[in-house]
Amino acid sequence: MKNVHFNFGKSISRRTALRNAGVCLGLPLLDAMTPAFAASQTGAKAKRFVGVSLALGLHGPNLVPENAGTSYKPSRYLKSLQDIRDQFTVVSGSSHPGVTGGHTAEGSIFSACPNQRGTTSRNTVSLDQLMAKHLGHETRFPSLVLNTGSDTSPSYTENGAMIPAEKDAVKVFTKLFVDDSPKEQERQARLLREGRSVMDVIGEEAKSLSRELGKGDREKLDSWFTSVRDLELRLEANQAWVNQPKPKVDAKPPKVDRNNTISVEKAMLSVIELALQTDSTRFITLHVPGNAKVTTLEGVDEGYHGLSHHGLDGEKLDQLAIVEQAVINEWADFLRNLRSADLLDETMVMLTSNLGNASSHNNKNMPMLFGGGGFQHGRHLAFNKNDNYPLPNLYLSALHQLGLQNEAFATSSGGMEGLT
Repeated sequence: MKNVHFNFGKSISRRTALRNAGVCLGLPLLDAMTPAFAASQTGAKAKRFVGVSLALGLHGPNLVPENAGTSYKPSRYLKSLQDIRDQFTVVSGSSHPGVTGGHTAEGSIFSACPNQRGTTSRNTVSLDQLMAKHLGHETRFPSLVLNTGSDTSPSYTENGAMIPAEKDAVKVFTKLFVDDSPKEQERQARLLREGRSVMDVIGEEAKSLSRELGKGDREKLDSWFTSVRDLELRLEANQAWVNQPKPKVDAKPPKVDRNNTISVEKAMLSVIELALQTDSTRFITLHVPGNAKVTTLEGVDEGYHGLSHHGLDGEKLDQLAIVEQAVINEWADFLRNLRSADLLDETMVMLTSNLGNASSHNNKNMPMLFGGGGFQHGRHLAFNKNDNYPLPNLYLSALHQLGLQNEAFATSSGGMEGLT
């Protein structure tokens, strides 16, 4: 990076300059820019967020209870969760306004960015990254972005860049809890220094360009400068942690069967639990992609993606239920573990998907289980299945629970009704 030079001369269009500059803004959230751990020095209980997302949805009839309110009768998938019934809320009849396109809406799970089929609009910041922007400086890792099988994620920066996910639970454990060698510490410090020098170069050359721009492009450039300044502040904060020791935990790296996505999910959630216990980070996403491997599960001999396109075939639905119940059970065990560790009241935990009906690629009626975080749970919030309630309202409520006074998030119309 030492020899990187950004030429903002007239041979490059202004839009190209701004677009290329925007790519650089994703750098601070890469591995080298967020090395590890920082314990809170305040002693106050922190607010946290964990979002678990599924690329292939959850079969609605097996998930959604028939009746609403606190006296709802548990559905097939929820029967095994009744011991923690008062720790989570079921939300139905809700989705992201303006989001369509089936699988292509995966990037909008936590951003709720309208992405109508056929458009090329850029994504907006995801819920976890907005939280990390304002509060991530309190820990060494502003956030963790994880995946059970690929490097894609529904986590996006403010300039619309997807943050690559870490898919190896052992590597995540090592990054969090195994001290780096002096050589590695110096490498990370050098990368941080070089990252800041690149920002200096971009900033100086872009300032020269701004004198030649019209009002509209100057406003765009000013917005970009704001992002650059935020990046510089994050780089400065991260630099202070390079030589700090990582926390010691009474645990070994997880054992993972990489041919079994449920095993990977379990391992990732165990590492997330340790990360929260040690205050290594407070904002985490874990995505289960469409290439998930499930045929090692007893009773399952077809691929997950194929099962999600069941077409109401009874045999496929039976196998799909085994897979989805296993996913939900791991999520529920995670809630139980957080409750035992006295962390659940301070940790909001979501399980959701961009697909309400994976078989028909429908993005309406998104599944949502929402636990912890200090909310009053134990109910089914049943909204209109035909005229969906805006799910971004829940995201806005989550921001408010963190103490952030945002007036809106994406297409929200206010906080979520019935969630107290």
